[in-house]
Amino acid sequence: MITQSILNGLVLGGIYILVALGLTLILSIMGIVQLAHGEVYMLGAYAMYYLCVHAGLNFLLAILISAFLVGGLGVLLEKYFFRPFRGKMERALIISIGLILLLQNAVLVIAGGTPRAFASPFSGMISVLGVTLSLERLIVISVAFGLVLVLFFLIKMTKVGQAMVAISQDREVAALQGINIDRISSIAMFLGCAFAAVSGALVGALFSVSPFMGGFALMKGIAVIILGGMGSILGAVLGGLLLGLIDGVVPVYSTTHMAGLIGFGFIILILLFKPQGMLGREFE
Repeated sequence: MITQSILNGLVLGGIYILVALGLTLILSIMGIVQLAHGEVYMLGAYAMYYLCVHAGLNFLLAILISAFLVGGLGVLLEKYFFRPFRGKMERALIISIGLILLLQNAVLVIAGGTPRAFASPFSGMISVLGVTLSLERLIVISVAFGLVLVLFFLIKMTKVGQAMVAISQDREVAALQGINIDRISSIAMFLGCAFAAVSGALVGALFSVSPFMGGFALMKGIAVIILGGMGSILGAVLGGLLLGLIDGVVPVYSTTHMAGLIGFGFIILILLFKPQGMLGREFE
């Protein structure tokens, strides 16, 4: 039971991390909190549903296509909705709230409000060292943490990643060094939305898909980046793991409500004694 609860915590942690990494990239590069990120996550789940159920595509191929489709939508959102308000937190928040309503109602019109479901092909159990584990959840963990490693490689080992670091530190100086701010912002938005889409696709296979599923993801994503530190990639990973393990292990011994109480209580304590979060900058 303990092993299974830790596994569930790692699954939840992987989902939280993917959502939080997208929020962190957008915040660091564009200087805005993208409140419609939960709806982007929801669109990834619906794209996965239609690709698997109606188009009959392979599960992993459908994840890849949904990530590119939703990432492409993110590029359009960045160019036409957020670019004029880059660095202007209050106006970008208003745009985000409008997008929440727009995307939710668009999905309600197209797909209706009835929850949908699709099955993962990775069903069954495997035994490791005498412990029986769900193959479906192991796939979720593998995909989520594999993408985390890809992002770390991109940030540390490529020119685009180094340009993102430079912009996050000082946008004006980066521009003076010849870095194309608009191009890097589009790439960051693409990656952030693609990560959210993969997260939504994985959750849709485990649970169900609905037009209002983005609210919970946004709440957890913001909690993770506050806990780990605003603008910190590693902080988002550590914060997501911590909250995921709390949500996975605590309900075994108590209730899900107690898990939420402990998780958000821990965030309050962190903000009281270390306002910048575990590894990031101070929230302003």
